[in-house]
Amino acid sequence: MAQIHTDEIILLKNIFRDKAVAAFHDGYEQGDGGKKAEALAALLESDSESEFADYLAQRILYDDNLFARRAFQGSLTPHIVAAYRHDLKILQEFAKLAGSSDTDDGLFIRYGKGNALFGKNWDSEQSIARIEQFYRKNGYGIFIGNKAFTFENGALAPVCNTSDIALSDLKDYETEKQLIEDNIVSFLQKLPFSNMLLYGDKGTGKSSTVHAMLNKYAQQGLRAVEIRKDQITEINAVKELLAALPFRFILFIDDLSLEERDGKVTALKAGLEGSMHEKSSNVMIVATSNRRHILKENFSDRENSVHARDTMEEQLSLSDRFGLTVCFSSTGKAEYLSIVRQLAADAKLRLDEDTLFALAERWALSKGGRSPRRAKQFIDYVYACQVKGTEILI
Repeated sequence: MAQIHTDEIILLKNIFRDKAVAAFHDGYEQGDGGKKAEALAALLESDSESEFADYLAQRILYDDNLFARRAFQGSLTPHIVAAYRHDLKILQEFAKLAGSSDTDDGLFIRYGKGNALFGKNWDSEQSIARIEQFYRKNGYGIFIGNKAFTFENGALAPVCNTSDIALSDLKDYETEKQLIEDNIVSFLQKLPFSNMLLYGDKGTGKSSTVHAMLNKYAQQGLRAVEIRKDQITEINAVKELLAALPFRFILFIDDLSLEERDGKVTALKAGLEGSMHEKSSNVMIVATSNRRHILKENFSDRENSVHARDTMEEQLSLSDRFGLTVCFSSTGKAEYLSIVRQLAADAKLRLDEDTLFALAERWALSKGGRSPRRAKQFIDYVYACQVKGTEILI
């Protein structure tokens, strides 16, 4: 292999952990046909065909490194830029080995047309500027193209298929949505904000509102990390991880309810306030619950007046640590039909209002009650029937 000093790379060493890049390197350095075939297979699996330059450029773009992080934050220094330019120059020479006359042995791994963002010369000032702008706009590493995450084994894991719901898809509850949105805007603008508890009956749109807010404000640096109820004891570890990142995070706990004397209660109270861990300026805790008082209370506990008083104090001390509580009340008939009417208009259903409302009421009766979720399910079903030209069977 031509002498390419890949061992002198400063910021982009992780590139060689990639399966195709590592196989390409080892195959041409060692003259190993098996490794070359492995590299080609990896390229084909990634839909890169056999064009190595574009594949390598994509790996560079998605790498989590000092240049990418500082570019997103707008805090690059000349030394960081110089080190990154040095690495790009080496990596482009490395990419040019693909399909070169002295290494091509019939496996047809080509240099290819390259990546437009990187240009003809990867280390040029123009290329560096374009790459910097890419990070400023899209984030870096796992945050490129991802706005929602889970917490697994001490690290963030991206959620690839997130809901695309918009606030306009959520009908009525305007006051509730405005309270939540005002608080999130304060959070994004680095103004005082509150952790939030959204409570109310099932299907009233609590979680959907959080998803819609994330979709609306992701371009402004909002991200979300959902933790399961059994992970609440790790809440401060999650907050510490997020505190070091240059984004604003909703730490989301869905469908929260806890048993009394549960260790998670203490952890959640400490995560909200009242421990050595101060409120993180870039983390907002948002929980949804079907009950105003998150702690479950057993009937036997109520028989003991002393314990009942302690239980009430414990409930209030936890709920009150959420600075903002928003109630999503259940829908009556009028509210339910208002939501049905708006969703039907969005879907352009060809039904007169009397027929629409009669079917909607029949649907609610068969499904166990009225709610925004029931209304959406009803409209989806009728819309599918309309498209297929089949009978509405309710």
